[in-house]
Amino acid sequence: MLMIQLEDIHPLTSFQRNAKAHLARLNRTQRPEVLTVNGRAAGVVMGREAYEKLLACQEELAALKSIKAGLDDMKKGRTVSMATAHKRLREL
Repeated sequence: MLMIQLEDIHPLTSFQRNAKAHLARLNRTQRPEVLTVNGRAAGVVMGREAYEKLLACQEELAALKSIKAGLDDMKKGRTVSMATAHKRLREL
């Protein structure tokens, strides 16, 4: 589990005034920053590479969930033969 570190929490106004420095830090540390408004978390920003890694993990998780669902269907007998599937597709 990712723990947000205190040094990764910044007011939104600081990000707005020093966007280049924040982006440099985001890309260097590969850790997201929490932006606050009136002391409360309002958003999260991350560097491009960290975001791309997050998307890749999300895609992999979706694929694994699909595989698991298919295996569960097989275990529960919710399958049809290839011949039946072809026949149904031809009927569409």
